[in-house]
Amino acid sequence: MSENIIHNTVDFVKEKLEGAEAGHDWFHIERVWKLSKKIAAFENCNTEVVELGALLHDIADPKFHDGDETLALKISKEFLEGQSVSSEIIEQVLFVIKNISFKNRGEVPENLSIELQIVQDADRLDAIGAIGIARTFNFGGFKNNLMYHPEIQPKLNMTKEEYKKSQGTTINHFYEKLLLLKDLMNTETAKEIALERHDFMLRFLEEFDKEWNVL
Repeated sequence: MSENIIHNTVDFVKEKLEGAEAGHDWFHIERVWKLSKKIAAFENCNTEVVELGALLHDIADPKFHDGDETLALKISKEFLEGQSVSSEIIEQVLFVIKNISFKNRGEVPENLSIELQIVQDADRLDAIGAIGIARTFNFGGFKNNLMYHPEIQPKLNMTKEEYKKSQGTTINHFYEKLLLLKDLMNTETAKEIALERHDFMLRFLEEFDKEWNVL
């Protein structure tokens, strides 16, 4: 793997995501990249695909681009071709980007590549725990969603389109997505990390409920 390509990709992503919403900015990418490398160390995988997939997975998140799920693939393909990355590697990286999303989980192929499993786990780990809580409230504020409303119940088992259009409360998002992620991890390493982060969210929700209800 060429360190120069990774270095160039880091610079490219930093530039593209300058000014991005704080939960989906360069620092999110960096954490997912580091988590991906940590998980990959215990798996038999192509580390170049893992690192490039992690770095480029949110280069054009559809929710910030009118729902366009093709833009990230187009940008990534053009960038990687410009770096003279092999067509085989590019194809595998694009597979990661296309299939990583939680909302697309009902559409992905049955046999996921280990590289996708690793990056997906890393991305999902960054959505839970202390960082996950912070990112969730940051995005809720960005969308001007209610933090919580006692009369608005979580919508479980939403379709992809319902999920994309959801304007639910930030607390409901924990029940609609975040608390489900622990059991969706692919690798043993991620499963272990997820346990602690999941428990932290449960403790937070318990405390939130106490304070909200002035118990």
